[in-house]
Amino acid sequence: QGRGFAVVASEVRALAGRSAEAAKEIKKLIEESRARVRDGHEKSETAQSTMAEAVGGVQRVNTLVSEISHSANEQLAGVSQINAAVAQMDTITQQNAALVEQIAASSHALENTARTVTESVQVFKLDRHEAGAQPDAVALRRAHKVANPAVLRLQ
Repeated sequence: QGRGFAVVASEVRALAGRSAEAAKEIKKLIEESRARVRDGHEKSETAQSTMAEAVGGVQRVNTLVSEISHSANEQLAGVSQINAAVAQMDTITQQNAALVEQIAASSHALENTARTVTESVQVFKLDRHEAGAQPDAVALRRAHKVANPAVLRLQ
């Protein structure tokens, strides 16, 4: 029986050695798992922080795009107003050009009328040195009509 006890003791020792090795291996695996969990947790926190920054950046970009859109709409309205003002100025300029042409034609006609009136009045002017001369206006007018046909237009 002593020999059986030695065999059992040897087996128990071998089993204890294998158990110790397995325990060391398990401890090592647990420590590696803990390290990986810590690393994963840190990476998760970093990712969360990065995502929060990205969300903040997207919100800022969204705000800027909204402001740009608003500014573009205001500029569009301003350009439309400028376009309307330029069209109105064009119309007024065309009207002014037509009025200038009418004024020029009227001025020319008035100049011709003034010339004709001046020529007609010349018939009635007396020389101041001839104090006693009272020519017959009707006779002078008839003589002037024959000499100057432009007077006929005044009648």
